[in-house]
Amino acid sequence: MIEVVLESYRHDLGGFTVGRALPAIARRSVGPFVFFDHFGPVDMPAGFPADVDVRPHPHIGLSTLSYLLDGEITHRDSVGSNVAIRPGEVNWMTAGRGITHSERFETLRRDGGALHGLQAWIALPDDAEEAEPSFSHHGPDDLPTYEFPGLWARLLAGKAFGAEAAVKTHSPMFYVHWRLGAGAQAQIPAEYSERAAFIAKGSVEIEGQTFTPGQMVVFAPGEPILVTGVADADVMLLGGEPVGPRFLDWNFVSSSKARLEQAKADWRAGRFKLPDTDHDEFIPGP
Repeated sequence: MIEVVLESYRHDLGGFTVGRALPAIARRSVGPFVFFDHFGPVDMPAGFPADVDVRPHPHIGLSTLSYLLDGEITHRDSVGSNVAIRPGEVNWMTAGRGITHSERFETLRRDGGALHGLQAWIALPDDAEEAEPSFSHHGPDDLPTYEFPGLWARLLAGKAFGAEAAVKTHSPMFYVHWRLGAGAQAQIPAEYSERAAFIAKGSVEIEGQTFTPGQMVVFAPGEPILVTGVADADVMLLGGEPVGPRFLDWNFVSSSKARLEQAKADWRAGRFKLPDTDHDEFIPGP
């Protein structure tokens, strides 16, 4: 049963727009997912300005999961990572007590090309909010894949459909990429209390309604959900068990408002370490 439909609100990053589905007034989170951005699809011309890059900035209390459908992004962070992410791969960064990172479009700037992807923030449970920061990169071999006529599926993180991804998560959750052909059907199981489907491309039908890119459909617990492809679609399935109320302020997530204020003060005072190879600029605090 559909509980609510969230419409992404879009904002301009200077070279392309980003649609944000979470948080929303009608729904602040789905399971541990507290933030969900969808960027593209867009064709980036060779030589686009460097100010499109996302300069170093801080996080606490969350893990970020970046996933591309098209394009390439270079990730650099304060624990020493310097990794290019490409379609079908997962970047999983756990901020814990504090991390900084940047996202650069160096290959796209050189060659031009398509860019299309998603970034989610997953709130850490109470006992992991102050964990040591870490980063891991996962290729297709770490991410279980399933194929059936009309359906291709990849498990990006967590457990679902009897499989488990190699990504180290911190609470019960799932994140799945479906490619669903026109007329094909697939079912979202009822194993988690909070579930949603985000349409990134194409269109699908659920309970007699058609949904298109930028919409997140959130489901009530307890029953499997049947999804039918209308036009060839990329659908992101997400959810899990909630970790408890979380406060969001700028790039910070925490169960404590006081901790958010401390993080903002630490950033203003320069107490966050910047990436070793990417420390000549940064995003000021709000």
